[in-house]
Amino acid sequence: MESPRKIPTFKGRFLGIAVLVVVQLIIGFIHVIFGLVMLSGSFSIAAFSVTPLIYSIYTSAYGLLTLLFTYLVWANKRLGWIGSVAISSFVILADTLTVLDVLSVLGIPKLAAFGEIPFSVMVIAYLLQPHLRSEYSI
Repeated sequence: MESPRKIPTFKGRFLGIAVLVVVQLIIGFIHVIFGLVMLSGSFSIAAFSVTPLIYSIYTSAYGLLTLLFTYLVWANKRLGWIGSVAISSFVILADTLTVLDVLSVLGIPKLAAFGEIPFSVMVIAYLLQPHLRSEYSI
């Protein structure tokens, strides 16, 4: 009989969650700072975006939500798992529509979309692992 595979941990959390939290914190902070700088008018990406104000608000909100849900994931809260999957799903949808030239109201640059889609798919794929669904009571 085979013994169950032991999943590596870090500070009482699955190692994958620790990696996800670090990466999501970096992404969240970058988006918040970038969004706030764009909102302040110090920087404009008008060359890449049809609606820079909406993109600035979207970027800031995405960063703040990412930070909130990342904290909740680290705190082992079910809402963190649900929020992370929801925001990653939204990013996949919005970025796919941007790449297909169907949605341009958010002003998401296509170059950003090509990076955000695979990352969001990986986040969802990881969070859907049975041991994580069990950990977060999903």
